Amino acid sequence: MTDATPRTESARDRVTNFAARAEDAFHMFRERRARRRDYTEAIIAYAGYGSTEWVRVLGRVLLTRQPAHHRHMQSTAANVRGWRSFTSIPVADAEVTVRLNGTSHVVTADRGGVVDVVVDAGLSPGWHTITMETAQSEPAEAMVFIVAPDTTTGIISDIDDTVMVTALPRPLLAAWNTFVLNEHARTPTPGMAVLLERLSKTHDGAPVIYLSTGAWNVAPTLTRFLTRNLYPAGTLLLTDWGPTRERWFRSGSEHKRSNLARLAREFPHIRWLLIGDDGQHDEDIYSEFARNLPGHSAAIAIRELSVSEAVLAGGRARDSNRGHSEVPMVYGPDGAGLARKLEQLELL
Repeated sequence: MTDATPRTESARDRVTNFAARAEDAFHMFRERRARRRDYTEAIIAYAGYGSTEWVRVLGRVLLTRQPAHHRHMQSTAANVRGWRSFTSIPVADAEVTVRLNGTSHVVTADRGGVVDVVVDAGLSPGWHTITMETAQSEPAEAMVFIVAPDTTTGIISDIDDTVMVTALPRPLLAAWNTFVLNEHARTPTPGMAVLLERLSKTHDGAPVIYLSTGAWNVAPTLTRFLTRNLYPAGTLLLTDWGPTRERWFRSGSEHKRSNLARLAREFPHIRWLLIGDDGQHDEDIYSEFARNLPGHSAAIAIRELSVSEAVLAGGRARDSNRGHSEVPMVYGPDGAGLARKLEQLELL
């Protein structure tokens, strides 16, 4: 599974990368200092997904002086700049109690305080509420979407330049979106909210997954952005910045590949509609997924960036990628253009 899988060995103890050990030492210093100053634990719970037999639970354990502030951050009405998400202190190896359907499960956060675990559950299809808490924190509620056994279609969408117009050079994009902007200043891609909403209604019961290389720290901001701009409710699958146990830098492409493969394993009966843009590696990653795991993709829909957006994104993906997918691949400048192409494929 992930670093958050219950275990007896500390996630910090298993780190072999020098950079990761240095990061852990810094976080331990901040954690000890914060606890001496009477900071307490708080949980930010994220939307999860699952089947009628299991649930993937997502969240993050932090130290904060004011737990109410983190509840406020998750409110759709909150007006919080992204940098505030990075001032909190993660709690590594925190024990978290997950309660759902009348049962409790004790799980362990990873070295970044992220909870990403699968627990047994017997829930009916649709949305359900679960709670997460530590011995020191207040309970935090999260929604989880349970996929019906007879569901045959799912929706996976990128975020930056796909549902959200960034229009910034790639080297500055992450810093700007994370530390400066709040959700009110971000611009939705024209027509994409309507497209995703139509897809979710056309394929009733389809899980909606927002797969991005963004950091978990900005999940509350992204959730408010998606809600404010009427995107369908779904699960965010983000990553944790910083070094891993084996690498100095995390790979955004590998994050997407591994989660696509995982979703294919978890839902072997679902064919995914993959939505991205031509400014990053979405075409390559989605086409590779379709080739390597045949039968798991319904179509690939790629938003074409404008000339200025492509320049800021560092160029378009290679034109040779077009037409080399194992499944239908359609292109359009916005949600309306993609909708027309998907209608021709009878997916809308």
